[in-house]
Amino acid sequence: MAITNDSVSEKGLTVAGMIQSGEGQDKAIERAPGIYESRGVGNSYLVTTPEGDVLVNAGTLRDARRGKAIFAGVSANPIRYIVLTQSHANQFGGLEIYKTPDNDVIAHRIYPEDRAYGRALQQHMTRGSRRIFRRITTGTPDDILPTREVAADILIDDFHAFTLGGRRFELHWTPGGEARSALIVWLPDERIAIVGNLFGPLFGNYPNLNTMRGDKPRWALQFIASVAKLRALHPVQVLTGHEDIRGEEHIQTETGRIIDSVQWIHDRTVEGMNAGKDIRTLMREVVPPPELALKEEYGKVAWNVRATYHEYTGWFDPARGTTDLYDVPPSSVAPAIAELAGGADRLAERALTFVKEGQPLEALHLLDIALAAEPGSTTAQAAKGEALRLLLDQTGGKNLWERMWIASELDALDADSPGE
Repeated sequence: MAITNDSVSEKGLTVAGMIQSGEGQDKAIERAPGIYESRGVGNSYLVTTPEGDVLVNAGTLRDARRGKAIFAGVSANPIRYIVLTQSHANQFGGLEIYKTPDNDVIAHRIYPEDRAYGRALQQHMTRGSRRIFRRITTGTPDDILPTREVAADILIDDFHAFTLGGRRFELHWTPGGEARSALIVWLPDERIAIVGNLFGPLFGNYPNLNTMRGDKPRWALQFIASVAKLRALHPVQVLTGHEDIRGEEHIQTETGRIIDSVQWIHDRTVEGMNAGKDIRTLMREVVPPPELALKEEYGKVAWNVRATYHEYTGWFDPARGTTDLYDVPPSSVAPAIAELAGGADRLAERALTFVKEGQPLEALHLLDIALAAEPGSTTAQAAKGEALRLLLDQTGGKNLWERMWIASELDALDADSPGE
């Protein structure tokens, strides 16, 4: 019997709606006088001046093709500068659409290194991204990635400033963003900051310090320092990769809470490490007080505990013991365990007991063994489907990465299951 997966979708996830919000957009959104937005997988902003315009982020290749026409509707000026707030494809993917001999691309000095890393792991990262985002983004990787590499013309360090058409632009390095080359664009006269994905896609949520996609991890303290750098500017408006955040008091309150919450998680994790606690214990025990709680649609407290633990200690997990040092995986003994248990189906039956007791993770541990021993076991496949759905129900499906991972696991069961 095929395991249907129709019930798991991206519906109701804020990030999914934001990413999809550019579909059908045919007019630029004016977010402030002379500052226009084209929405997409990552928003692009056109800042206009009498002497030419500044583009902040090019978007994906597909978004840029639409965005260029949208921006042409509000300005006939040439684009003089293109500023990249980080080195992900939803910032640089459409560079070739906007780049001309008469404009300069500005990025942080680490940007070429970040791009070299991205090219080296392109297949790995595309595979990871598609597993999570394929239900959310339309098109294929060819619609996101550029057809040719466009190098940065101006590489900056901690700070860079220029004036164009009477508008002053200041660029600040914020290495705690989603990439080490992250920048914020500060318009001091207007007190507006364009920050890309410094916070991730959602303001007021926990950052995702180390995504399931397989990126390099972000450092907790660098993230805190980068948010503090923005906060010290006292912006009255913050334009992110997806949102328009307004009000100095609101921004000060929320950035302060973000800083305090991530600092609290970091400090309790370090304290627990020094006390000899293992990583999974800390993932369970480190829970911020209610006044510091942030939303968990993109990042999660437990994942940031884990990211901080590994940031400081590296890959070896002493709690896993000697076998963690070697290349023989737990699945190597799955056939022996299944044999002792009376077969994969017996393990699956016991897993279903865990499901009935409301313990889906314990069930999945057993089912990993059962399916490693006998990948074609329909009993184990069906039990895994039940365990995954219970897990989704218990977690509420509120976190994008968690929900989409479970959906991808159910999809894999659909693909492996024989039809009716």
